[in-house]
Amino acid sequence: MKKFLFLFIFLYAGTSVWAQAVPSQDENIPFLITFGKQSSITWGDDDFSQTFFFLVPETYTGMLFIRIFDADTGGKHDEAKGPFDTKMQYSLYGGKQAYSHPDAKNLDPIGNYKSGNLLTSKTVGVDPKLDDKWLTLGPFNPTEGEYIEDFKGYIFKLICDGISGDDGNLYRYFMSTSANENIAIEGGNAFAFEYSFRMHDDPNEVSHIYPFVDEKVITVEQSNFDWDNDGKIRVSSEARLELFCAVSGDGVWARSTFVLLEGEKGKSLNFTFLKKKPAVLNNNVVIYVRNQYGESLPFYTSPIGGVPKYKYKIQGQKAPKKN
Repeated sequence: MKKFLFLFIFLYAGTSVWAQAVPSQDENIPFLITFGKQSSITWGDDDFSQTFFFLVPETYTGMLFIRIFDADTGGKHDEAKGPFDTKMQYSLYGGKQAYSHPDAKNLDPIGNYKSGNLLTSKTVGVDPKLDDKWLTLGPFNPTEGEYIEDFKGYIFKLICDGISGDDGNLYRYFMSTSANENIAIEGGNAFAFEYSFRMHDDPNEVSHIYPFVDEKVITVEQSNFDWDNDGKIRVSSEARLELFCAVSGDGVWARSTFVLLEGEKGKSLNFTFLKKKPAVLNNNVVIYVRNQYGESLPFYTSPIGGVPKYKYKIQGQKAPKKN
């Protein structure tokens, strides 16, 4: 455990200052998406809830704000299923067990997934004042989060629940030092264990997610939902040029497992989403990744250690010379 902790701190120090944008520039994902709980899962949301964690380094002593772009359900960006009738609830948690409680990392919104101290909650429906604009939560003191020794920082949990209706809410987050603009906290990051997001319509746009695999991981199982057979999902890393995953159809899951290479441990993987031509429009997808113990791996918006680039030399050592 200590070996992994030191490695994490070393790699974490090199993350981008844009790590608090959710989704990030590195991911090239246009929006997160959560549907109202009366929606059909065939629209691309399996459970109508999404949880993200924000990590604030212990060295930061200023105030922080969580900002939500297009928090309402209606108007320019959101996906209507008839007249807009959907409400979203954004709830921010900190304090004891906000992150460390096992249910907080559930893939489904069950059990005590709302563990910790509720710091603030905002319920939003159709609201032209918030359409295509930023809603700011805060200010908060970093110590209102849960201190996690392994991360050397405080963690806040933000849950978006579709509490009513059947429309799709497209939105983004940013953890900022300012209430009025997006100014990142250097050394901060954001991550989730299950990712629900909207794909680009343009097939030339390529999206990415970056799960981190620690030293104990041997095998990886990826699961994706409602991909609509919209092209390919590829895995690459510093040690792997490419591996194509099983992809799902409409309203179903697809899963595939692969063995981790030695050069991939303690680093991030790169899951790349390659749309077909002609592309499926308004495609929403859910994905998560587990290790051989069934533990979910975190997707960091700014990948730990940076975006992995394939290095051919990692693939193996040269054969010894013959005498």
